[in-house]
Amino acid sequence: MLIVACDRISAYDHVLRPGIPGKGRILNQMSNFWFERLGDVVPNHILATDVSDYPAELASYREQLEGRSVLVRKAEVIPFECVARGYLAGSGYKEYVRDGTVCGIRLEEGLERASRLAEPIFTPATKEETGHDENVTFERMAADLGEELSDRLRSLTLELYRRGLAHAETQGLLLADTEFEFGRVDDRVVLIDEVLTPDSSRYWEASQWRPGEEPVSVDKQYVRNWVDSSGWDHESPPPELPQEVVDGTLRPYLEAFRRITGREPEL
Repeated sequence: MLIVACDRISAYDHVLRPGIPGKGRILNQMSNFWFERLGDVVPNHILATDVSDYPAELASYREQLEGRSVLVRKAEVIPFECVARGYLAGSGYKEYVRDGTVCGIRLEEGLERASRLAEPIFTPATKEETGHDENVTFERMAADLGEELSDRLRSLTLELYRRGLAHAETQGLLLADTEFEFGRVDDRVVLIDEVLTPDSSRYWEASQWRPGEEPVSVDKQYVRNWVDSSGWDHESPPPELPQEVVDGTLRPYLEAFRRITGREPEL
C-alpha cells in the first residue's frame, strides 16, 4: 500500500485551511527516522521510502511522492490508539483535576499542569470512524482484544515512549505524551502509521518547563492555541488560517525535525 502524507492540518476533528506547506514531508521523514531507530523494539510496516524502489508504474509521479510517501505492507489495524503519558497534560490533566485519575488510573494527589509522573502510564483510546476518539481503561481494551495482546501493546507502547523520551531529552526536548498505532501482518504485531511526530506527540522545550505553567510547545499546539482564541465553536466550519498562523505553525514542525533528527528535511 502507498501512503502519502499531505500538508493538511486538523484541530478538533476538523480539517483547517489552508494547509501548511511542507508539513507532509516533515512528518513523513520524521516518522521514517523513528521507524528505523525503533526497529529493534518492534517490526514496522515499511517496505520502501525511496521512490526509486517503488513499482515502475509510480515513476511518473516521482515529483508528487518524493519525500512525502512510503510503500508499506498493508496491515489489519488494531482498533485502539496506544497512548503513553509521562507528564500531565491535555485531556489527562482535565480528568485528573475532575477525578484524580487519568483513564481510570489513580494518580498521587497534588499534581499540577505539566507535572512529570512518577512513571509513564499507558492510556488507550478507541479509534472512532467519526467524532472524537474516546479514552478508555486498560480493562476495557483487554475485554475487546484479550489480555495477552493488550499486555503486549502496553509493554511495546511504554518501551517506545521511553526510547523516544530519552532521545528527545538529549536534544533539549521533553516528550510529554504520544500515541502509537499498531496492526497485524501475518499474525505479527507491527508498528504502523506515523511515529513520534509533532502531530502524534506533545513536545516541550525542556529548558522552559515549569510544573503549573503552560509549557512552551514544539508541536501543533501553536495552531490549536490560535483556533481556541479565534472564537470558533468547534462545530461549524472553522475559520481560515491567516498567513502568519500558517508560518507560525510551520516553525515548530521544522524545529522539532531539526532537533530530533539532527538534519534538515528534504522539502
